[in-house]
Amino acid sequence: METSQDRSSGTIETLWAEQHRLVRDVAYRLLGSVAEAEDVAQDTFGRLLGQDLSAIEHPEGWLVTVASRLALDRLRSHEVSRRAYVGPWLPEPVVLDERLGPEDRVTLDDTVRMALLVVLERLTPAERTAFVLHDVFQLGFVQVAEVLGTTTQASRQLASRARRRVRDSGRARFAVDPVAAKVLCERFARACAEGDLDGLVAVLADDVHGDFDSGGLVPGAPTEELTGAVPVARQLLAGFAGAVLDHQVDVVNGAPGIVVRHQNRVVAVVCLEFSGRGIQTVRGIGNPDKLRHLQPR
Repeated sequence: METSQDRSSGTIETLWAEQHRLVRDVAYRLLGSVAEAEDVAQDTFGRLLGQDLSAIEHPEGWLVTVASRLALDRLRSHEVSRRAYVGPWLPEPVVLDERLGPEDRVTLDDTVRMALLVVLERLTPAERTAFVLHDVFQLGFVQVAEVLGTTTQASRQLASRARRRVRDSGRARFAVDPVAAKVLCERFARACAEGDLDGLVAVLADDVHGDFDSGGLVPGAPTEELTGAVPVARQLLAGFAGAVLDHQVDVVNGAPGIVVRHQNRVVAVVCLEFSGRGIQTVRGIGNPDKLRHLQPR
């Protein structure tokens, strides 16, 4: 005979199947970390276990609200830890993995582009939360205010300020043909694999910017942004020298990028931005802690 506890468990399992991806999507866009997003999802559904489900009128809204609050707490704690981070801090990359079912993937669209996530890192936790919840997930300001513990008007102002900072973030955005971008990626990967400095410089814009996130764990990795095709190309080739590496063009955070492997283990992910003059921005993530979710299962 089915008990009320059995019915509750079944409902939670259904909600997990239906809403787990949404909860993780929200958390990843707020935190820029795949591992932390999954932790937030687990904690959110753990809290649901202690609730009377019949009293929750809108379970999806409840889950998003709880997950957002948990992520916001983590964002605030990051403000201290990020200041001690060695070199630039970049979000954990998300690579399209066809082996995973849709429910187990972070949704890849324009809202997870590395360029946007980097800008979001410069916002205050409250600004980032207001922007992500309202502008990305279309939540009303009443619910945003509930998450932030502030007024509706204050949450509206936070989102507006964040939107302005995103819009005025600096570097121009260019509409680049996807086919052309993939060709540039392939030339970039080939030049890196062959140690071809001239070939690599040829695909980079003259004023290309390069950020390399190693967390201080990769010897020789720069701790400041590099500018210029030759300095960026030389750093890339120096970082990839000394090992037999496989440079594969893949979908990284919803855009063409490069996944670098050594003996089937991911050792770096390179996110690229393009302009009419070539590759405009190179962002390399080599911190092994940020690549654990990409290793062979």
